[in-house]
Amino acid sequence: MRVTSLLALATTMLVGSSSVAAWTLKDTYQGDTFFNGFTFFTGSDPTHGTVQYVDQSTAQSSGLISTSGGVVTMKADSTNVTPNGRPSVRITSNNSYNTGLFIMDASHMPVGCGTWPAYWLVGPNWPNSGEIDVIEGVNTQSTNQVTLHTSDGCTVGGTSQTGNFVTTNCYVNAPGQSSNQGCGVSTSDTTSYGTGFNNNGGGVYATQWEANSGIQVWFFPRNKIPSDITSGNPNPNGWGTPLANFGFGSCSSNHFANLQIVFDLTFCGDWAGAVYSQNGCPGTCSDYVINTPSAFQNAYWSVNYVKVYQ
Repeated sequence: MRVTSLLALATTMLVGSSSVAAWTLKDTYQGDTFFNGFTFFTGSDPTHGTVQYVDQSTAQSSGLISTSGGVVTMKADSTNVTPNGRPSVRITSNNSYNTGLFIMDASHMPVGCGTWPAYWLVGPNWPNSGEIDVIEGVNTQSTNQVTLHTSDGCTVGGTSQTGNFVTTNCYVNAPGQSSNQGCGVSTSDTTSYGTGFNNNGGGVYATQWEANSGIQVWFFPRNKIPSDITSGNPNPNGWGTPLANFGFGSCSSNHFANLQIVFDLTFCGDWAGAVYSQNGCPGTCSDYVINTPSAFQNAYWSVNYVKVYQ
């Protein structure tokens, strides 16, 4: 009995140790070297926004990007009337990933009428390599929605999560769903997005992507970040029920490959513009964005770090 107990204890300790050490830090995007890991997108906005994405040099000289005290800021112009679209930033990581644990700590995110910020991962040849929208919303939205976008043949649902499924077919052209709606999970947590997120000092979004178990997203408000995250030894097994849990039971892991990390801030466009008046915003979206620069003083990201574990 004593030997059996000792063996059981040893096994338990080994398993526990293995789970804690399962993730090894691969990439860190932080502080003065943050932008070294990203490329600035300067093409036309694929979502048809009232935006002008600028290159790194322009963003730097215009004060749209900066680093202070280790905190990286990315923002839109809030000074000028901009008839060609509001200057803003969209960056894509140079590295791509096939599975991983992605931890992003931010203290502020863009808010306000006309805004459409997102932190997401996306693969090449969209939508065939998949997309994971970790943080996304528009206008005066007060809670986050986590969404996947894929090619045909990926459905999710019925898994343990604190959020609620809005849609369960991840295919961008799924019948009975809006175009490019994907499969989404909403939350009622008002600290997860927008003004509530900012007023609470932000927090951490952790995204786990594994070929066998699917994609899970946790959100931790600033005062509830697990100590294993802050210590650099993340252990998702101890984090409790995720906000969103997209199991791969009816969705092959092959729908997601070579994903890159993206931060962006666009305006109006296919989503924010379409629901602009429904969100109690003034005038028309494009006119407001072009002609009211002072309205976008809070349209910025403040990112403490992004860490990728594999």
